[in-house]
Amino acid sequence: MKKWLLGVLTGILLCFFLLFFFAGVGWYLQSRPPAISSNTTLILKFDGDIPEQAPQDIAGQLFGEPQQQSLIPTLRRIEQAAADRRITGILMKVSGLGIGWGKLQQLRQTLDDFRKSGKNLTALLEVAGTREYYLASVANKVYLSPAGVLDLKGMRAEVMFFKDGLAKIGVQADLEHIGKYKNFSDQFTDNRMSDAFREATTSMLDSIYGDFLETVAGARGKPVQEMRTTIEETGPFEAERAKLAGLVDGLLYEDEVLKQLEAETKDGAFHKLDFDDYRRVPAERATFSSRERIAVVYAVGEITSGEGISGPFGDRTTIGSESMAETLETIGKDDSIKGVIVRIDSPGGDAYASDAIWRKMNLLSEKKPLVFSMSDTAASGGYYLAMTGDPIVAEPGTLTGSIGIVYGKLNLKGLYDKLGINKEVIARGKFTGLSSDYGSYTPQERERVRQLMSAFYQDFVKKVAAARKMTPEKVDAIAQGRVWTGTQAKENGLVDEIGGFPRALTLLKAKANIPAGDSVELVEYPRRKSLWELILSRADGGTVQLPAPLSRWLADWSALESLAERPLWALLPATFTFQ
Repeated sequence: MKKWLLGVLTGILLCFFLLFFFAGVGWYLQSRPPAISSNTTLILKFDGDIPEQAPQDIAGQLFGEPQQQSLIPTLRRIEQAAADRRITGILMKVSGLGIGWGKLQQLRQTLDDFRKSGKNLTALLEVAGTREYYLASVANKVYLSPAGVLDLKGMRAEVMFFKDGLAKIGVQADLEHIGKYKNFSDQFTDNRMSDAFREATTSMLDSIYGDFLETVAGARGKPVQEMRTTIEETGPFEAERAKLAGLVDGLLYEDEVLKQLEAETKDGAFHKLDFDDYRRVPAERATFSSRERIAVVYAVGEITSGEGISGPFGDRTTIGSESMAETLETIGKDDSIKGVIVRIDSPGGDAYASDAIWRKMNLLSEKKPLVFSMSDTAASGGYYLAMTGDPIVAEPGTLTGSIGIVYGKLNLKGLYDKLGINKEVIARGKFTGLSSDYGSYTPQERERVRQLMSAFYQDFVKKVAAARKMTPEKVDAIAQGRVWTGTQAKENGLVDEIGGFPRALTLLKAKANIPAGDSVELVEYPRRKSLWELILSRADGGTVQLPAPLSRWLADWSALESLAERPLWALLPATFTFQ
């Protein structure tokens, strides 16, 4: 028995030793910066998602694997490469992008600044759609694989409707909304777009597609109308036709592109380096330094009450009202933080949780200089968070606004009938059936629901009016739940400037009296968990990464299901897909 126990204890100690040994080796390997020679070209791959904040990763911390590239550190490394004399160019390989137009526009602008610094920027594509081509078109030269395809054929918007599907299982979505364009409920109470829904969606599509056409036409030296006709009438393009149409500069494989770049190299040998390795180069080695500390708060995901969720693969992230409140209070008490940029990528969510976070944002604004930077989406509750009166910066393709309210529940009586389930109800109170899933609202209940919604909507409008220095009547006229692109929001006074994170940082420096030319240290919030915290948090089970279309469908369903507990929502009308 003693030998058995000794063996068990020895095995446990050995496991812990190996765990910490590999963690130490991983940390050492990950922290070692690579040697960089002159005439180095960075190989930069863009594929899949580029999250606002890199997800937590146990394996990566254990074995020294680099974190998934997140947006702002990537932007700053590209800026660093532009100032690094050893870096002469970037070869970017773009495929399968799963990001929105706000991030795309920010990435493209940063790459354009790199190109304008006098350095070479080359793009290589294999199979590329509108997103991939939009990003690649910024390059000095765009190459397509000889077997590749440019899948350009225009742009479409897709929205799912669930009414008939719910009816098949005996479920009815009993939803009310305030705002002519607050069409989240339409997805579950109808099987097609209303006129208002179609109008707003068409307007957003035309805005984003118009920017795409203008940008790529300018990059390729073509009139916008000619580019539109080429894409809409003759796309998609196999390799040879893409070259004949002037959409790419040549048909080359990666090794051929690298040989060409080597042949063009002057004053020394040609070198290449993966961008992931370049990320380990200390900033000061590229003549950068950090002094003042700026907090970057990531408000990413659906807004919920309680604690926020951060999936291990970035698959499910929420903004918990309690978690965000704690974060904002911590920043407010930290005297070393000279200013705050709140980076919003959220479709909204729980109206009460949105209001709770709004309050904490206002309290922080009284203590620290504050600027809001909008990513792909900052709509409804996501827009609500930014109503402090501080500057708001959005990309042209950011989806924002959606000032409106949804209230409702799922009526499951039909489903219970199909299953042979009957409910007997004893109630005390005229409106106890408001939260019941065993029937629709009565006329009296519906009237009470509308009163609750109206009170919150009017408060929402007043807060927007105060923050944006507008009258409530003017806000109401452009609210009504309508979603605007960043460009449209600027025209309507809902945001202050069109631009990305660098512009937000410039504005914050001015507010915080930091000289424009000084570099700053960006401190990310929420703080990343330690390796031990990650292990403990994963001990109760894992999460499975789902295909993107299914994840979006489940996100819509999850939002509807959550109405049972928290029935008042400030949420983006629909999951829009512009492709």
